[in-house]
Amino acid sequence: MIKKIILIVFPILVILGLLYYKLDSGKKSEDVKNIKKIPLKIIPNKMQDPQCHMYLSKDTFAVEIITKDYKTHFFDDPGCSILWMKAHNINPKNVTIWAYATDTKKWINAKKAYYSISDFETPMHYGFAPYEKDRKNFINYNEMRLRMLRGENMTNPKIRKKILQEENK
Repeated sequence: MIKKIILIVFPILVILGLLYYKLDSGKKSEDVKNIKKIPLKIIPNKMQDPQCHMYLSKDTFAVEIITKDYKTHFFDDPGCSILWMKAHNINPKNVTIWAYATDTKKWINAKKAYYSISDFETPMHYGFAPYEKDRKNFINYNEMRLRMLRGENMTNPKIRKKILQEENK
């Protein structure tokens, strides 16, 4: 009798568990209409970068792109956002881009941010970390974008060596 109950109840519980999991994780961040075009709260390990497919674990180095159709796309690294826009033929002028500032710990307009070029802590190791305040050797958004598209970032051994040599002068 107990075996029959287990054979009936256990599959039902498994199916209910799978349904709950699917409903909980099935909604993608870009499914939410962001009409106000404001940065959305990142839920750790729920938002996935569409370029590198990594899950975002925190705000640090994160970028959010809000497209014309009000969809928000989350990126763990500024470099990923650049590569994704290139792959989807998206002009940065036509979207809203937010970056989480490393120095002030708040969301800022990514196009007005300043970027370090040698930050080893960025998730994909491109080296571009957004800052609200300018510092020595920082670059603007357009320069960061250009360098990323050219492959001139910390993942390129020749560029990394050159940047580190210049910083140690």
